[in-house]
Amino acid sequence: MVAEQSVVVGVDGSAPSLHAVDWAAVDAVRRRRPLHILYAFVWPPAYPPAAAPVPSPYEARVREEAARTVADAAARARVAAPDVRITTSMQADPPTVALLRASAHACEVVVGNRGHGGFAGLRLGSVGVQVAAHAPCPVVVVRDAARPAGPEAGRVVVGIDGSHDAGDALRYAFEHASAAASGLTAVLAYRWPGSVTRPDDLLPLIYDAADLTAGEQRTLAESVAGWREKFPDVDLRTNAVRGRAAGVLVELSAGARLLVVGSRGRGGFAGLLLGSVSQVAIHHAACPVAVIRHPSQGSS
Repeated sequence: MVAEQSVVVGVDGSAPSLHAVDWAAVDAVRRRRPLHILYAFVWPPAYPPAAAPVPSPYEARVREEAARTVADAAARARVAAPDVRITTSMQADPPTVALLRASAHACEVVVGNRGHGGFAGLRLGSVGVQVAAHAPCPVVVVRDAARPAGPEAGRVVVGIDGSHDAGDALRYAFEHASAAASGLTAVLAYRWPGSVTRPDDLLPLIYDAADLTAGEQRTLAESVAGWREKFPDVDLRTNAVRGRAAGVLVELSAGARLLVVGSRGRGGFAGLLLGSVSQVAIHHAACPVAVIRHPSQGSS
């Protein structure tokens, strides 16, 4: 059973899932929340539980491996964050089902970007993406991509566009940056009107570039104004960038502490659906990615 408002991390013994444990343990202590370590597995098709009993020696081996994986993850969590409070569970359910069930009680779900065993294949369309698309709480996908550090190294980066999702993303980003004593960079990416069909070098002849840029900067300033007052301890930078949202965020993620995106949005980050900007971020960002869903989206 997952305690209310726990940080839940899915494990399977793979290196990415262990990186997720490290990240989740430290974040749980910062949030003053317990850490719940969840191992989920499905029986091989040769032994469908509904059709026939699972042979007891096989079942014992599977459960022993699950228990060892969970124990190893708990030990690693205590090394990463000695003060962390830990609960654990092992569930004979598909990983997505188990994590989504746990997400109903969690303050955050953390997964590795790929894995094996219970969380095999955390790639396009599988566990990480499905959980990020449907969980009612923030979902963090942890990756250990090694790339040269960029201009936002060590900082939290958040993509905004003035939508409800962006407001929720800003709240999460400010809270994380404040708890981690980290700087925060709020980014709004925009494109020239009609730039899908018109060459960029002709657009300044049609549109007032200065007015367009000033408008985006106003949107950015208005979006962060209230949060800046609530979190005066956070070193805030704002950056309005002309370019495709997904590419801008991936570029700025190099060396960042965390990239935060809404699950969907409008304007500079139009269509922040999994399959669009947030999905690109999950798969290509060079740092952990937090996907934030607005409560009005539900949990379906």
